[in-house]
Amino acid sequence: MQMTFVALTIAGSDSGGGAGIQADLKTFQELGVYGTSALTAVTAQNTLGVHGVYPLKASEVEKQICAVMDDFPVTAIKTGMLFSVDIIRKVVHTLKHYQAQALIIDPVMIAKGGASLLQNEAIQALKEELLPLASIITPNIPEAELLAGMKITTAHDIERAAEILLETGVDAVVMKGGHLDNQDFAEDLFMSSNGRKFKLRSERIHTKDTHGTGCTFSAAITASMAKGKSMEEAVMIAKDYIHVAIKEGLHLGNGHGPTNHWAYQSYKGSIKEVVLLD
Repeated sequence: MQMTFVALTIAGSDSGGGAGIQADLKTFQELGVYGTSALTAVTAQNTLGVHGVYPLKASEVEKQICAVMDDFPVTAIKTGMLFSVDIIRKVVHTLKHYQAQALIIDPVMIAKGGASLLQNEAIQALKEELLPLASIITPNIPEAELLAGMKITTAHDIERAAEILLETGVDAVVMKGGHLDNQDFAEDLFMSSNGRKFKLRSERIHTKDTHGTGCTFSAAITASMAKGKSMEEAVMIAKDYIHVAIKEGLHLGNGHGPTNHWAYQSYKGSIKEVVLLD
């Protein structure tokens, strides 16, 4: 009998379906992984923005995680929107009770429209308590600036920030470069604690339909790692997955529309350039 791989996402709900738990479960499904979830917050959200955030109690998040972990053979976990210090600390405490899984952290802090999805006092708890448990963290430039405590404007800044984040104890960092002002390509940096370092470069797609790209990218990494792929291979697959999801956008809503989570199924070949670094 073929083995069924299982992943868990610990994140918030997006009523618009483009990000959060909804994006994660869609991505898991498309990449052949059974998805489970622990909800941290409900949001009233659409392509125009976040209109309300309603967090669950930390104990309620804990019970969901335990219910999944006690019954399913979870091989990879990702976190998204965690919102508060209490939830972060409860997630850390709960995950420490289970055997080590691949843990992918998308440090969700700010929604596409600018709404805060992580309380300010929670940033330090995320950095000091959750990151040391992680296999990979996938910050965009604004998130990396907050976590590393520095301004990022150049390629050198990106590498320096990645080095600072590796010092927290995380095994690897993927610095997403989409926020940098480069008109020709979108470039992400992979850097690991064992010295492995490369850049993934793809054609920049000019579109407003990029809602949930961070959630989707990290979920794609999680799905591949749930299936036993190495961190490096999982990141490369995720780069292809998100590029095609953006390129074949659905053009829904009046704001930042969602990506196309099923576009990858009809895609053949590789669209990215891998640049190895010394």
